[in-house]
Amino acid sequence: MKAFITVIGKDRVGIIHGITSVLKDCNVNVLDIIQTRVESYFTMIMFVDLEGMSTDYKVLKSSLDAAGETLGVTVKIQHEDIFNSMHKL
Repeated sequence: MKAFITVIGKDRVGIIHGITSVLKDCNVNVLDIIQTRVESYFTMIMFVDLEGMSTDYKVLKSSLDAAGETLGVTVKIQHEDIFNSMHKL
């Protein structure tokens, strides 16, 4: 199973490290990543593989939410099938 993770917020040092540390701790593999800075805002989209995940999806989501709160960013995770359904014409 795969998912998309989006991160948006004021740019600061450590955002990528903070989010990818959660993924590493949960054994989630990052398949693709794109990030940019617009004015003073940081945005990132990651496509991740949850197949080898060592924890429950709810625990992963909660851990990402906690990391986002610590970092001052908003973090959202969506299963690939939900993401695809939302973006079909």
